[in-house]
Amino acid sequence: MSELIHTCYRILEIERSVAFYEKLGLVEMRRLPIGDEAINVFMGFEDDGPRLELTYNFDQKEPYEIGTGYGHIAITVGDMDATLARLADEGITPERPPYTVRRGGSKLCFVRDPDGYRIELIERDPGRG
Repeated sequence: MSELIHTCYRILEIERSVAFYEKLGLVEMRRLPIGDEAINVFMGFEDDGPRLELTYNFDQKEPYEIGTGYGHIAITVGDMDATLARLADEGITPERPPYTVRRGGSKLCFVRDPDGYRIELIERDPGRG
């Protein structure tokens, strides 16, 4: 049986990125040095395991080009308004106010991490358990 175990992208500053994702509720689970060239930082939710791999390359000094193919990662939240209020206190604001894509659908919005990657926040539907 196969499963998708993590997503990886490259970052410019480890502590800045870790702090950002901690504000979204993820925790740092481990750091794995890759020889003399890089460090992988694995982040995830405590009850789910390391689902996000942040790679810091020692020789990279300029911002990465995110490209036109990258979309976003998505994270569920229990209460969008409370989450956005908490994130605003941390200096994180959505690209635009929360919205739905269909009538009766879940509220969603996007924020950006320190390297410009988009993260979709989706309000969990309490009726789906």
